[in-house]
Amino acid sequence: MPRYVTVGLDGSPESRAAAEWAAREAQLLGLPVRLVHVWEPVSEPIAQAQLRGAEAHRGWSQKVFHEALEGLRLRHPGVEVTTEEPSGDPAEMLVKAAGDAELLVLGSRALGGVGGFLVGSVGLSVVARVERPVVLVRALEQAADEHEMDSVGIPSAATAFRSVVLGLDTSHPDGRLIGFAFEAARRRDTSLRVVHGWYPPAYFGYGVPVDAELYGSLAVSQAADLTDVLRGWRQEYPDVEVVEQSRAGGAADMLVEASQEASLVVVGRRVRQTPLCPHIGHVTHAVLHHATAPVAVVAHG
Repeated sequence: MPRYVTVGLDGSPESRAAAEWAAREAQLLGLPVRLVHVWEPVSEPIAQAQLRGAEAHRGWSQKVFHEALEGLRLRHPGVEVTTEEPSGDPAEMLVKAAGDAELLVLGSRALGGVGGFLVGSVGLSVVARVERPVVLVRALEQAADEHEMDSVGIPSAATAFRSVVLGLDTSHPDGRLIGFAFEAARRRDTSLRVVHGWYPPAYFGYGVPVDAELYGSLAVSQAADLTDVLRGWRQEYPDVEVVEQSRAGGAADMLVEASQEASLVVVGRRVRQTPLCPHIGHVTHAVLHHATAPVAVVAHG
């Protein structure tokens, strides 16, 4: 079955930024891009009452969609671009479209004054259900944002990529998540920064004087665990420089901070076999809303 870099496109600035990111990533992967534009049906009475407005909106949407298609083909001549325009519930259609995708790419609005994401209900629903990697790209994201500044401090897409950042829980390491991050770093010919946050035992917060020696031994132990998890991967990817960061504190805060100097942040989502609604996890949820770089969510487990 052929693989695609699939992107949900609705004509919004964030979805257009996602389409541009998808085309750049497809070029690195050597895969075609598939643009998916979902038409959401309405009931017959509403359709009749709003016929003119609906027709105008559809005409505008098609114009924007085809302009985006032609723009991608013009700016990325080496990338094959195809389209699909299903009708139905947007979240359902995007989940279905992800079935034969190498990646599913979605746009997210930037948070005013904060610089992170505003992930809508459709995006969150898709991320929580898709078992293929999903990448969230914020509005106005540009290629130069993922690269180092040039020699005079000007953003440039011609310089080296910034690091790929991976959030890793050493108590539940997963090969699919780690492998995705290493591959992303190798494609970009850049380093991989692995971030591991941990908390000291609860009694440190209950008025017990901090034992500096014990605290130090915990830090050494946590760092050693991270090194152990990554040892085999370093051997498999000897061309990828790995920077390990193990520190006491919240992993989400560390990842959001690291995203400021990253080309891509990679986080996991555990697939749970439960009748309850699928969920994303608090760390991944926080990173999705506050990171300043594109975020890849990799389902695993």
